[in-house]
Order: sequence, then structure tokens, then C-alpha cells
Amino acid sequence: MNRSSLTRYAWLSIAAAIATISLKSLAYGLTGSVGLLSDAIESLVNLAGAIVALVMLTIAARPPDEEHLYGHSKAEYFSSGVEGALIFIAAISIGAAAAQRFTNPQPLEQAGLGLVVSTLASLINFGVARVLLKAGKQYNSITLEADARHLLTDVWTSAGVIGAVGGVVLTGWQLLDPLIALAVAANILWSGFHLVRRSVAGLMDTALPPEEHEAVKQALAKYEGQGVQFHALWTRQAASRRFISMHVLVPDDWTVRRGHHLLEQIEADICAVWPGTSVFTHLEPVDDPASWQDMELDH
Repeated sequence: MNRSSLTRYAWLSIAAAIATISLKSLAYGLTGSVGLLSDAIESLVNLAGAIVALVMLTIAARPPDEEHLYGHSKAEYFSSGVEGALIFIAAISIGAAAAQRFTNPQPLEQAGLGLVVSTLASLINFGVARVLLKAGKQYNSITLEADARHLLTDVWTSAGVIGAVGGVVLTGWQLLDPLIALAVAANILWSGFHLVRRSVAGLMDTALPPEEHEAVKQALAKYEGQGVQFHALWTRQAASRRFISMHVLVPDDWTVRRGHHLLEQIEADICAVWPGTSVFTHLEPVDDPASWQDMELDH
């Protein structure tokens, strides 16, 4: 598909963030709960992350050019990395607000109405997160997946906040409000850590997951009965794009035409499993000792 069309999901995320910020700010204004304030701050991060996602998805969709022969797909890792950094900032803000409330506890007001408004915001986030997560997996977009998982984190933290505010109303224990705010901060810090770590892994050209690497080997296994061998199988992933390279060793008496036909078939088999994969093959004679001297990661 044309990956520029993925920006519509970023626009959906932006619209959801604006709606939830408005609703959660209203809930905080009604109740004065620092827990609900922390929830609203996290939604600000959602908005910033969605805007960054829109920009990076637009860049990632650009076709290859003379300066970027392999395309711009790695731009998606910057989006998830920036969102992870924004999460850290939000967590610090939430922690500061919670600490202040510990020293100056305040009773909650209009808690019932505030909880209804906050619940509505969480339902919006949940619905949008499910849409983004499905699209992220379908189109192999780390940007959409990161945005979706952040929204789901927001949903679960909102549930905790709502429960805490309800607990304050029922028990009158006002310190429960800042305590749950600190729990929210810790939870989104964990989420931010995972986003940043995954982004760094992508920028470092991490190999394909073991299950995908094994799938490549299984696709090649059917050719081994023809006297064909493989080595130097290396893989990496750049957001939506996969890169696979290998050396293909064939019997010495094969013609160039036959060897080239085999390479075309191998590349087609891999691309049938993962469309858009860039496959690089190097043909070598199996009985030439020099063919076995370039198996290591030293070039």
C-alpha cells in the first residue's frame, strides 16, 4: 500500500488527544484531583506524540532519492523515540504535582461528574488505540504501534485514577489521590523506557526477530535438496522494511543462467512472505574454497 495513507491514523490520534485533553481537563476542574490532573498531562503527551507521528509518517512515506537510496522508513523510529522522551517529561510533571499534594492535601469536589467525564475520555482512547494497534500490525508501522500502546497505557492508568478517586470519595483518605498519581508516573515511565529502547534498537539495525529469521531458513530449506547451500544469512529491519542478504552456493557445473534463475526464485519466495523486502543474494560455487572464507561478519 501507499504508506502516505497511514497519516490518516495520525490525524485520528490527534483528534482523539484533543478530545481527551478537553474532557480530562474538565474532570480535573470539577474535582481538583491531582490524579485526574496527571491523566490530563499524559494526554498532552499523547497529542505531542501524535503530531510527531504525523510528521514522521509523512517523511517515512517519501520514495527513495539520491541521498536516501533505501528510502526514509527509519524516520518512524524517531517518532517513537520522541514520544518516549515526552513520556519521561510527563512523568516528572506528574510526580511534582503529586508531591505537592502530599504536603497540601485537598478534598475532592463533584467527584461523580468528574469520574463520568474521565471515563468517557478513556473510552475514546481505548477505541482509537484498538484501531491504531490493528493498523500498526497490519502495515508493520512502529509509529502507529507505539502510539497505540501509549494510548492503551493511558487507558489503564485512567482506570487506576478513576478507581483511586472513587476510593477517596468512599473512604475520605485524601492521600490516596497523590499516591495513585505517583503510580501513574511510574507506569508511564516504564512505557517510555520500552519505546526508547525499541527505537534505539531499530536505529542500530537490529536483526529480524528469531521467528522471522527461522521462517527465512525454512523458505530456503526446499532448495538444499538440489545441492544448494546457504551461508552468511544476515537480516535487519528499518521500521516497515526488511533487508535480507545471503550467499547462495551452487554446484560448480551450473550455468550462470541457472544460478540467476535460482536467485530470482529465492527472492520471490521471501518477498511472497514479506512483501517489499529487499533481498540481496551473492552466487558462489560450492566446491571453491574461497566461497567458504567470507562467512563471518567482517566486511
